Amino acid sequence: MTNINSMMLQPQFVIIFLLWTILWKGLALWKSANNKHLIWFILLLIINTAGIFEILYIFFLNRWDIDNGRLLKFLEKKFKETKSK
Repeated sequence: MTNINSMMLQPQFVIIFLLWTILWKGLALWKSANNKHLIWFILLLIINTAGIFEILYIFFLNRWDIDNGRLLKFLEKKFKETKSK
């Protein structure tokens, strides 16, 4: 167990882990933004799972629009109302 702990504290491991996480999170956020999946975008931004949730979204979950774009349409409508005032 101490070998795993000491390995995880090494700067090389931390850098590789951060790059791995940033890569997958960036790709998943990009894909959700392009698909206009606001709920997925928020979930991907908040939940940190070392790339697991992001990989699942990229390959499987992106086919499902949870709210059928209702939240995005609601926000667009609200912003248009505030701009016109």
